[in-house]
Amino acid sequence: MSKSTWKRAGVALTAAGLVAGLAGCGGKTAGTKAADAGDVTQVLTAAYEKTAAAKAAKVEMTMKMEGTGAGAESGTMEMTGTMGWSPSVADFTVKGSLLGAGGPDAPEQMRMIMLDNVMYMDMGEKQAAEMDGKRWMKLDLKAAAEASGDKDLQKQMTGGLDNMNQDPAQQLALLLDSPDLKHVGAEKVNGMETQHYKGTLTFEQMLKANKASELLSKEEYDKFVEGMKKAGLKGYDTEVWVNEDGYPARMDVGMKMEKGSVQVRADYSDYGTKAAVQAPPAGETVDLFKMLQEIGEGAGEASEG
Repeated sequence: MSKSTWKRAGVALTAAGLVAGLAGCGGKTAGTKAADAGDVTQVLTAAYEKTAAAKAAKVEMTMKMEGTGAGAESGTMEMTGTMGWSPSVADFTVKGSLLGAGGPDAPEQMRMIMLDNVMYMDMGEKQAAEMDGKRWMKLDLKAAAEASGDKDLQKQMTGGLDNMNQDPAQQLALLLDSPDLKHVGAEKVNGMETQHYKGTLTFEQMLKANKASELLSKEEYDKFVEGMKKAGLKGYDTEVWVNEDGYPARMDVGMKMEKGSVQVRADYSDYGTKAAVQAPPAGETVDLFKMLQEIGEGAGEASEG
């Protein structure tokens, strides 16, 4: 497999993981806020309940990364398709300058599928030519963790996969914890009449709301928090536009650091749509974990010889 193919896969996974980390809060449920929030809490709690029950929607998501503080690359990533929650599934077409960062032969767009805790990426025709006609890369992190025999790694991988989920209901639940939650006003979004709400959460609040943080030891947690503070991350700005049917029409999540920023915008539609996500045919799929295992075994035999 060419170096550019590996880089493309890395760019796509980094982007998907970053979006998941920003927009998914890992199984939180809607709670209550101080009484002075009034109708704002009632509206967003009702929206949370409707969205959680819908279990799927169509989404158009755009991520913008700027500066070294936002990651290894700066640029944009657009993800369009269908996603479901309970269980977590996704079928996205991905494009943007971050995808092109994978090299001169990078495809203009890539399809990414998540199903049964496994990520599949369509690496394009050049990949197929290099791998006996197999154009899909399969990444089963849970299987890799189990094979390692490392219990801590298994917990971390499983927690991370639980978080690979752009569940708008969970994001609404998280917004309800904002200490400065407020109603901005009426606005039109994609031709729909909506009500705009916004709030800010500190980095610590976001981390505590995230199930994956429970997998960290105290030392790891403290080190992670310290690293984010050194990067200048103060908090997450979250905004939501609720349409007349009581569903989020749009969600924005942003974070700023001293050397960069990340902005994620998701426009939702067709709540309750069937998320009929299917895995690619096995005959067109390369199992990345198995391939790495074989490479490792081959290297071990060569050293013995």
